[in-house]
Order: sequence, then C-alpha cells, then structure tokens
Amino acid sequence: VNPFLSLLHSISSGLSDTELSSMKFLCRDRISKRKLEMVQSGRELFTILLEQREIAADSLGFLRKLLQHISRSDLLSQLVQFEEEESHTCDDQPDGHEKPVAVICDNVGRDWKKLMRELGMPEVKLDRIEAAYRFNLYEELVQALREWQRWKGKDAKVADLIKALRGCNLNLVADKVEE
Repeated sequence: VNPFLSLLHSISSGLSDTELSSMKFLCRDRISKRKLEMVQSGRELFTILLEQREIAADSLGFLRKLLQHISRSDLLSQLVQFEEEESHTCDDQPDGHEKPVAVICDNVGRDWKKLMRELGMPEVKLDRIEAAYRFNLYEELVQALREWQRWKGKDAKVADLIKALRGCNLNLVADKVEE
C-alpha cells in the first residue's frame, strides 16, 4: 500500500463533517464551487487536491495549513511523522545532490529566486513556493531545489547548479559545491 495514500485515508477517516466543511471552505480559491459541492468525504477532497497537484507525497504544505486551520494537531502530527519517515527513505534525490543542495541552502540566501530563474524554473512555480513558505528563506530554497530536481528528473545535474551559481555571480558558493 502506498504510504502517502494510507496517510490521506487515515486523515480522511479522522475528519468530522464540520471539519470537512471547514476544509472545503478553505479550498474555495483552489477548487471550483461545483466540485466542492459534490465532495462528501475527506477522501474525495484529497482526490481533487491530488489531481490538481495542490498536494503530493513530497508537497504537503497546503495539507499542513488545512490541518492547522481546523486545529487538528493529532492529524498534523501524523503528517509530520510521514514526512520524517519519507525523508529517511526517499529516493527522489540522488545521493550526489544531497551535499550540493545543503551547501547551496546554507549559502545562497535572498538570491534564491535569481538562482532558480537561472536554472530555468517558471516564475509561477517560484511564486507558489514563496507563498507556501513565506518568512522561511531556507525552506523556500530547499523546496525550490526539490521542485527543480523533480522538474528536470534525470537531467538535474550538479554541473547545471554550478553553472547557474556562476551565472548569478555566486562564485564562492559554486566553489564550495565543486569541493
């Protein structure tokens, strides 16, 4: 069984009708009114959010916000536990990228959007990341680099990161990544 779908099922089972109604209300700017009227369970709501790519196993920020807004810290702790387990077993990020990503995140700072533009990331994705992780500069960059890796897939190369860093005049960071 897919651990992420199992998590969503568990969260769905724990929702009261009032909580589901609150979550539907909070999704009004992301899901059409017609679709929301048809939703009768958390599972149905999550299915729509999955289809619209508002949530995914590696993108749980929106789900986290929903659970925070309905004050369900117990369900939120399930989500956090899932994230921690996934971070230990996740294979999406090649081993060769772990050190460069950490070095970049530790050293880039406010120029993260400039770097991501240099890597060719669409502005819409950058804005979405910025909105989801507002006031957490480090996490914005971590999520942006993860999104770039997903977007590029096997073509996400450390050499491209170095080239982009140099293109942004972040030569010291590029040198650290090369080490």
